[in-house]
Amino acid sequence: MDNIVGSGLLAVVAGAVVAVLAFVPFVAISYRHRGRLTVGRSLLWAGAAVYFWAIWTYTLIPVPDAEVYRCAGVNLHPFAFVDEVRAAVAVSGRYLTDPVVLQVALNVLLFAPLGFFLRVLGGRGILIAGLVGFAISSVIETTQLTGVWGLFPCAYRVFDVDDLIANTGGALLGSILAFAVPAQHRGAERAPDADTARPVTRRRRLLGLVCDVVGVWLVGFAVAVVVQAALVLLLGEASSFSTDDVASLAGTIAASGLWLVVVLGTGRSIGDLATRVRFTDGVLPAWLARPLRFVTGAGMYAFLAELPAPWSLLAGLLAVVTGALLLVWPDGRGLTGWIGRRRLVDERAGVVSPTVDRAARAR
Repeated sequence: MDNIVGSGLLAVVAGAVVAVLAFVPFVAISYRHRGRLTVGRSLLWAGAAVYFWAIWTYTLIPVPDAEVYRCAGVNLHPFAFVDEVRAAVAVSGRYLTDPVVLQVALNVLLFAPLGFFLRVLGGRGILIAGLVGFAISSVIETTQLTGVWGLFPCAYRVFDVDDLIANTGGALLGSILAFAVPAQHRGAERAPDADTARPVTRRRRLLGLVCDVVGVWLVGFAVAVVVQAALVLLLGEASSFSTDDVASLAGTIAASGLWLVVVLGTGRSIGDLATRVRFTDGVLPAWLARPLRFVTGAGMYAFLAELPAPWSLLAGLLAVVTGALLLVWPDGRGLTGWIGRRRLVDERAGVVSPTVDRAARAR
């Protein structure tokens, strides 16, 4: 039981990491591919990320202790589990709770979500679900057979051809069960109304702000890690200063600089671009409105937070004012809109959808 819980927690943590890394691209792709971001589809993708890691953690972990390592066997006889189930049930008399029955059922259920996700999120049918299920199961079984490709002297788990059959069957079952999801919510095709303008709401504006904050943090963290590694390799213990502080400052400057370049070049932050919103013309000229957009955004917040006290308190003040103003206007225009008298609108406003345009020409 401890192994199962540990594998599950590892899958959740790994899935959460993937979700954070892919968050901004996921939002941007969703708005361009489907015209919006829904909670249901977001949860499905998050579940798929956790499930992907769960497949590997449950089948490869725990890794055996070298002191008690034993080589596992091999089963190359298809459908041997049928006789095993019959024999086990004949002894126990339990058709649903016998361990041998549960083992087969769990192998089927483990791959059922794969077929489900392939149809609902990827728009793939039963044949593809079966082929993908068989391919992934083959990789897992081969990894176990080879002792994780030579890391161990021999297999530490049984290579079982029946697992290939059960896993493939599970993927097929999941694909069939996915028919329960309404057709309009299945598939990866571009939505016909993806280019139709939608209202800019507080929720959508908050999503853009989260994209900016997560993006700034990820860029800063990545640069800081690279700089820290470079300083350690170059200086080692000879450094006379805190490499952590230097790496953190370098990451902040890189992230803030990237956001500054994007805002000056487009007039919008990366969060604005991801959620497809833009500011209307206000009372300020572009050469002044664009720097203002940066000063009131996540890039400036990251820079202020890096300053020594009491200047770093300005970052908290900026966050509080931004959060308060988010509640004042329905479109959440914030400081930029308040100072420059600018509204937030959908970037697709005034753009005719190709589908609608073809329909109009047909009339």
